[in-house]
Amino acid sequence: MKLRKQKLRKVTSTIISAAMAGTLLAGCGGDKAPAQNASDQNASDTGTSGDAKDSASTVQAGSPDLSEHVTLTFYLYGSPGAANEDILKEINTKLTADINTSVEVKYIDWGDINTKYPLLWASGEEFDMAYASINTAVPFYTLAKQGSLYDISGILDSCAPVLKAAIDDAGWAAASTTEGIFGVPSLGAGYNVYGFVYNKANCKAWGIDEVTDLASMEAYCDASVANGIYPINGNPEVAMDFYHMLEGMTGNWVPAPGIATSEMYLMCTDYNNYEEVVHPAFTDEFEAFVIKLDEWEGKGYWPTDIMSASTGDKDMYKNGQSSSYITHMADWTGNFTAIHGQLPDQDVDAWYFAQDNDKVLKSSPAQDLTVINANCKYPERCLMAIEKFMTDESYYRLWQNGIEGRQYEIVDGYLEKPASFNEDVDGGGFSAWALSNTEFKIPLKVEHPSRYEKIAEWEAHHINDPYTGFSFDDANVKAELSAISNVNSTLGIQLMLGKTDDVHAALQQYRDQLKSAGIDTVIEELKTQLQAFTPVK
Repeated sequence: MKLRKQKLRKVTSTIISAAMAGTLLAGCGGDKAPAQNASDQNASDTGTSGDAKDSASTVQAGSPDLSEHVTLTFYLYGSPGAANEDILKEINTKLTADINTSVEVKYIDWGDINTKYPLLWASGEEFDMAYASINTAVPFYTLAKQGSLYDISGILDSCAPVLKAAIDDAGWAAASTTEGIFGVPSLGAGYNVYGFVYNKANCKAWGIDEVTDLASMEAYCDASVANGIYPINGNPEVAMDFYHMLEGMTGNWVPAPGIATSEMYLMCTDYNNYEEVVHPAFTDEFEAFVIKLDEWEGKGYWPTDIMSASTGDKDMYKNGQSSSYITHMADWTGNFTAIHGQLPDQDVDAWYFAQDNDKVLKSSPAQDLTVINANCKYPERCLMAIEKFMTDESYYRLWQNGIEGRQYEIVDGYLEKPASFNEDVDGGGFSAWALSNTEFKIPLKVEHPSRYEKIAEWEAHHINDPYTGFSFDDANVKAELSAISNVNSTLGIQLMLGKTDDVHAALQQYRDQLKSAGIDTVIEELKTQLQAFTPVK
């Protein structure tokens, strides 16, 4: 396949004129190619009989034409498990009965995402649906702006009314640009809230209070050192854990666009004013924090060789080489049994930094979406299928959990693997995050129960991402971003791990290097682009 940029046809839906034969057509079109607009297709349906007949073979005014069986190609991350085809067969049996449609899943393996995902969109390959996100190798908003995605705004009411009602206004706004609606956001609730994960059994053994603030966290760490175990142990990735800690502990700070969140990113200093953007390095709060980190390093909170270590912090805890670690709620609660299951006396809890500042941030609805390719021949059928997958629990269970009795069983309200489960035969599943629906979620026995307690608590009391709907275009600052990344990956990490000879001198050097790399240029470019941004309310 020749790699080249192909300009994809931009598809827009037309609004049916009320003057068209005096007839209001509310039906989904006949799955025509995008080049044939919705009004053309609906107009061709006006002469059909209104008698009730088999919905899979009869075209009616106000109803989709399902007479032709179609197979939709759906791209997801990952690789097929042993039982994936069996699970998909179950899905397709149901989908054929419901809307005379089947789905073929194609996979982009984990190691190939950064190369094959962009190629998928650049090559002009014919496919129907794909996973998308604001964090994919080609971000969702970039795909929407360049005309790669089908605008579903003209067919949403007629083809997926249940789905439209299920997703709130903020969700649809996040899936939109000024040109239309270009994706279907997940119905799952995500909270990327970091915390200090620790064992309350240690507090009892060491005679200290449970961790509820910075002072009690330091008391825990001091006691851990005194009892011969590192509080924190891992590799250089711990630096970003501390960076997330800084964000959560500091006032109204939330992440801002412009620099990838995998490195020391920009901050909005007040989530009520999205234009207030800084790099934390130039703030008093950052200076105080790196001085604190330097102090902790000197007290032995983590090993002296952490900069060259390769084992991650959760593995170190699992191996009994640390007494705590920092991560986000979904990570430790979702992997609770894998990390803590074989260790004795695990009464685990977490102190969540952002919660103290009343700023639990709900992930953007554009974190996980299903999108329809602009070249798709059957956009209406795609949307109908997505509605089934997300709002019908029987489909949801197959996509998310597999076949009951084979991949899972429900015991006392928890999902468990059956005793007969054999990974070599029954293993499988799909990375169908964008099809998630919190309403249908059943807890896993291997998860920590606080996972769902926190989700319920935070769903009732959280803040929304002030940048939902915004996509930063880095075309004008690619060189600066590359230089900034180099600075962050060297001196930035050293500061975040207390690995400098003179923290004050190193901080000044870090600031100088960021200036030379072009941090001011990036911030100004971001602010310029934000002038045209209208936040989602």
